[in-house]
Amino acid sequence: MGAAIFVSGQKQGRFLDKVKAMLPQGGNLDLCLTCGACSAGCPATGLEDMDPRKFLRMAAMGLEAEFVGHKWVWLCSMCGRCTHACPMGINFPGLIMEARNLTPREQRPRGILQSCDMQLKNDSTSATGTPPDEFQFVVEDVLNEVRETQPGWENLQAPIDKQGAHFFVSQNSREPVSLPEEMVPLWKILHLAGADWTYGSTAWAGENYCMFLSDAEAWRHITTATVAKANALGCKVYLNTECGHSTYSVNQGIRRFKLQTDLKVLVAVHMYAQWIKEGTLRPSSAWNDKLKLKFTVQDPCNQVRKEYGDVYAEDLRFVVKAVVGADNFIDMVPNRSNNYCCGGGGGYLQSGFNEERWAYGRFKFDQIIQTKADYCITPCHNCHAQIHDLSHHFEGGGFGVSNLWSFLALSLGALGENERADFDERLMEVWLPGKPGTPDPFAKK
Repeated sequence: MGAAIFVSGQKQGRFLDKVKAMLPQGGNLDLCLTCGACSAGCPATGLEDMDPRKFLRMAAMGLEAEFVGHKWVWLCSMCGRCTHACPMGINFPGLIMEARNLTPREQRPRGILQSCDMQLKNDSTSATGTPPDEFQFVVEDVLNEVRETQPGWENLQAPIDKQGAHFFVSQNSREPVSLPEEMVPLWKILHLAGADWTYGSTAWAGENYCMFLSDAEAWRHITTATVAKANALGCKVYLNTECGHSTYSVNQGIRRFKLQTDLKVLVAVHMYAQWIKEGTLRPSSAWNDKLKLKFTVQDPCNQVRKEYGDVYAEDLRFVVKAVVGADNFIDMVPNRSNNYCCGGGGGYLQSGFNEERWAYGRFKFDQIIQTKADYCITPCHNCHAQIHDLSHHFEGGGFGVSNLWSFLALSLGALGENERADFDERLMEVWLPGKPGTPDPFAKK
């Protein structure tokens, strides 16, 4: 049981006003039922002797001084599972965001602060500080190598600043900085689908650590820049790759800051599903007929629970089953909008609180182990990094972790030899382009 809360004097202020605004029925504090549903399913419950219910009661009593510099506001990933469980629909992530804002900016976790400031450093809006000209060089260099070394892909495109393109594609800076070959499977999928797309030479990065830092003006700056770039190019759809929080930060940023745009914000998984249903993409799971590798999938909180709901979760499962075989897919329990957060969101990976992040992620590790899956597919970069870390941190792990686009490209016969960073030795030579038995991705069906 947590320690008792002692109230010494009245401490109500601006924070309490914001708390009331986030509660139902005009901030009637009596409408919190203190039922504990929020805490029961929260992986952060117990960390630093805090949980969502206790946090809310303290906030409702105006104890904002206790939250200044409180570590727990950074141990909560703002995944929204508490709100999903709450019978009154209280906006707990919003409360955490405001509580983070109580800590002076320079005293917030250094890793998140540095990532935010890197994004403000130049026009790329990349958390790594990658300059726009360096991004363009990497894209062009990798593209030319594929054209020169992979037969059949001589006409592969990775356009930058293409005026009038339908899709404006954001790219998480993890790939161009650390794993540039990992961009190629996505390019190939877009090529085979006949997608009309472009990167921006500026504001191309698909992340927003200023949102996690609770720096609203910096969040506004980054979202405004990337939306303005897509608008300037005349794009119709802002297409996030497999990055959960960039989807949420752009969508929520447009709403929160009332940005003027007609852009439709989607995730690549939405389009994968549409193209497969239309017959534009025709993946085959035959590569797994003999291997019979088992797969599960992580439902990214920012894409499923906080943004698109179970419609997105169903699209995700439809694609995965088409790629690996329906009989080889095993769902975690619970799943979809009720799934547990892995602990990679909310800036956790940059916060420096590794021991707490592993403790938080134990829920997710146990979920995956129970499926006995060989691979966990993670259509979100933070989920990918966290679950990969969990796989190696806890005894009995060792399952693979992969982007969805890698297995989709494999199932299309399009995944090159150097594009398999997430794969183990069993998959290094499976359906290599040009190898006998590999389907031709360009063959007319």
